[in-house]
Amino acid sequence: MMTSNTLTVTDNRTNRTYTVPITDGTVRAMDFRQMRTGEEDFGLILYDPAFTNTASCRSSITYLDGERGILEYRGYPIEDLAERCTFLEVAYLLLFGELPNKAELDAWVFEITHHTMLHETTRKFMEGFRYDAHPMSMLMSSVAALSTVYPDAKEVHNPASRMLQTKRLIGKMPTIAAMSYRHNVGFPYVYPDNDLNYTENFMNMLWRMVEPKYAANPVLARALDILFILHADHEQNCSTNTMRSVGSSLADPYLAVASAAAALSGPLHGGANEEVLKMLDEIGTKENVPAYIQRVKDGHIKLMGFGHRVYKNYDPRAKIIKRTADQVFQVTGRNPKLDIALELERIALQDPYFVSRKLYPNVDFYSGIIYQAVGFKPDMFTVLFAIPRTVGWLAQWQEMLIDSEQKIARPRQIYTGQRNRKFVPVAERGAVAV
Repeated sequence: MMTSNTLTVTDNRTNRTYTVPITDGTVRAMDFRQMRTGEEDFGLILYDPAFTNTASCRSSITYLDGERGILEYRGYPIEDLAERCTFLEVAYLLLFGELPNKAELDAWVFEITHHTMLHETTRKFMEGFRYDAHPMSMLMSSVAALSTVYPDAKEVHNPASRMLQTKRLIGKMPTIAAMSYRHNVGFPYVYPDNDLNYTENFMNMLWRMVEPKYAANPVLARALDILFILHADHEQNCSTNTMRSVGSSLADPYLAVASAAAALSGPLHGGANEEVLKMLDEIGTKENVPAYIQRVKDGHIKLMGFGHRVYKNYDPRAKIIKRTADQVFQVTGRNPKLDIALELERIALQDPYFVSRKLYPNVDFYSGIIYQAVGFKPDMFTVLFAIPRTVGWLAQWQEMLIDSEQKIARPRQIYTGQRNRKFVPVAERGAVAV
């Protein structure tokens, strides 16, 4: 008797019928390889550019329902975690699967805090960049360079080594990020302060000047902590897919994280909030919003910060960031761009053009405004994204390494070029049309 959890496929080329199992709402691509027209036929390959409907792994880290606007880390709603947890508490959850108790959290914070220092050679490496080097490029290069500082990181199948590198990376990412910022503005580097928490210490390394002890504004420090929580992981996005793909070759985690950061640096991924600010600058004033909306509807420009590859509802992170923005602006003063953003959102959520296309604000729509209000320039935005996302990358990397089904990533292709061409000696070749 045929089970209902199967898919029956008839190959009209051969009139043969195949039955393949359905598990967790999916079918295995390899089950289609048996569908051939003859011995010389390789078998059917599934064609899915950009992986729009392909699952590359099983994961228990992040649950995302884009249709209903749900995001959960290890089963916990992002709203609860952002309201009640610290970033390092959420980092522990992502990596170990459970929220820590008080003793576990204290030990975890201690470990991360005491891995924030960088080897002095890394500082000298940073000094070799041009004064105007992009902070994200400095971050990627410096993280990759850590592979030479910690050769034990190559022991990727050693759980103790993996955990040590994980702690090192989480601890050192804010230090490298702050150094890239200080290098960019021409200020001397600031050493970590182990008396401060994760985000306070980051702010200390960014903005401490001549004061003997840096005192972070608690509202801004908490806002940064919340933003870090919201950006910690987001399922199989472009940079996470890169982390898993590079990691599948058994490259060490420093090189894999550097590769993931490179993917994150693109304007379609981590650089999207900078594009939102450019859009708000172009609009200029609240009064210009209707005209800009019309240009979007006419197809002349895109509305940045709206819509998402997976969300077809209001991005739950955007709601949290919007509330956080109000708290930040009570400290920094109201950013005039917020009024433009709010008017854009108001119109877009009512206009049938945007509603029918399910174009809702995403996480990038408000995050850039907050970062700018706190004091960051746009070229630091992707760096700020990379710091917390490192936790998600590392959680996904570890999960990939212990998954017995995973192998080195090697997608197939559909070859569209020429075949069996006759070689022509160089003296007999004509000009190539270009």
